[in-house]
Amino acid sequence: MSEDQSKQPTYMQTGLSKRRLSLKWKWAIGTGVGVLLIFLVFSFFVFNSISQVMLTQERDQVDSTINSVNSRLQKVSKIDGITVGKYLRPDSAASNSEQSEQPYSNSLLTNLARRDIVVSVYDLNGEQVFASRRNSEKFRVPRKRSIARQRTNRFNGLIGRAPIRNSNGDLIGYIQVVDTLTSVKRTQQKIIWIIILLTIIAFALISLFGYLLATYLLRPINVMNNTMKQVTEDPQTELRIPDLERNDELSDLAVVFNDMLDRMQRYIDQQHQFVEDVSHELRTPVAVIQGHMEMLNRWGKDDPKILNESLQASLDETKRMQSLVQEMLDLTRADQLEIHFSKEKTPVMRVVNQVFNDFKMIHPEFTFTLDSDVYSNPIVQIYRNHLEQVLIILLDNAVKYSTKRKEIHLSAAEDAHTVQIAIQDFGEGISEEDVKKVFNRFYRVDKARSRDKGGNGLGLSIAQRLIEGYHGKISLESSVGYGSIFRITLPIVKDDNEEMAEKNTEA
Repeated sequence: MSEDQSKQPTYMQTGLSKRRLSLKWKWAIGTGVGVLLIFLVFSFFVFNSISQVMLTQERDQVDSTINSVNSRLQKVSKIDGITVGKYLRPDSAASNSEQSEQPYSNSLLTNLARRDIVVSVYDLNGEQVFASRRNSEKFRVPRKRSIARQRTNRFNGLIGRAPIRNSNGDLIGYIQVVDTLTSVKRTQQKIIWIIILLTIIAFALISLFGYLLATYLLRPINVMNNTMKQVTEDPQTELRIPDLERNDELSDLAVVFNDMLDRMQRYIDQQHQFVEDVSHELRTPVAVIQGHMEMLNRWGKDDPKILNESLQASLDETKRMQSLVQEMLDLTRADQLEIHFSKEKTPVMRVVNQVFNDFKMIHPEFTFTLDSDVYSNPIVQIYRNHLEQVLIILLDNAVKYSTKRKEIHLSAAEDAHTVQIAIQDFGEGISEEDVKKVFNRFYRVDKARSRDKGGNGLGLSIAQRLIEGYHGKISLESSVGYGSIFRITLPIVKDDNEEMAEKNTEA
């Protein structure tokens, strides 16, 4: 075994062993992650907004505390520990007497009682004379009131500093309010845990919803997948995707897929029909040739008469096989018009006049008449050679089966949407029973006479496939002893005048 061959199974096994993640899970996880990111961004902005509101409230509390202390100490001429304690301690007489006069004194007492706020008062020398509780933050003499956020390794909070002036405007000391933001940080931690919990719940619920939604939306794909597998196992099956009744892109895909299966089935049937028809029709000429060859091989080669007859018969059968194969190829091409010639366009009357003149020249013993009620030059969607081939088949058929009255009429007419062409002969005619079968492959009304006239029974079948392949119609009216009329109807695309007008507009 070569090196490449030894590697190939390993590669295939590696490809098969790759873990497969279902599209439903991809959809569910992707939806969950997408919503999770949106939720986190939203939560980030909400968290920042709430934090800013709480910090603003704390800043207002610090500012309110500074104002309350300033207001209480306005009557003091000099700051010392006893004086400040008398005005700021909750149990002092001065504090109790002023509670009724100053409505904001209750808020001051509340702020002094809070554990996360430390109020300190300093004299003009920067010495601390009062503190609501211990404070480790250093004091700096302020020139004006300031409230700022300070972050260090051991402290993260608000510090407010301001000078204290009495009612005369004299500077008597300084105040420092430290807010450790403990309540804010505790609230922030609660919000973070709530966001984490809501994120986990939202991710789980959205992922579950995405999985269920994907299961519902992808159900048609599972149906299509199962149909494809059964079609792969049995190409001849008539199984198709059922009507999804969803009116969306998947329904459109199902329709296209069913059309593709129908087309594939049609091509397979055509291939089988082609093989069966060829094998059936070639059996007789091959048997004839084989019989003559065996007769010559045994004893006929010594008899010049038998030799000439056998050779002539073999040549005739060979020519008939050649003609049959060519017609079968034409029929196969006619089955595939939509692949190769779907956009071809042809002016009808030019081809009709050409074929009419050709047959007048080829068959001078016949009288050909053309009656045309077409006054424009309509364009139809058909390959020129195919239209010519159909007319030749029908005219040749009319010539072959004409009897005493060697006369053939052609007529053409048009309406707003179609062109109609009729070919009439006055020959043998066809019975009503045979009229229904003349377009079948290899069908001959009189097989013996048809074979003598060189027909294989494929001409009308080719003509029908060509016309119907271009969305036209072909029909036959016939009466035994009075002749036949073949009618062709082709849809008009546009006429020459419209086409020229469009080209001039584009130019």
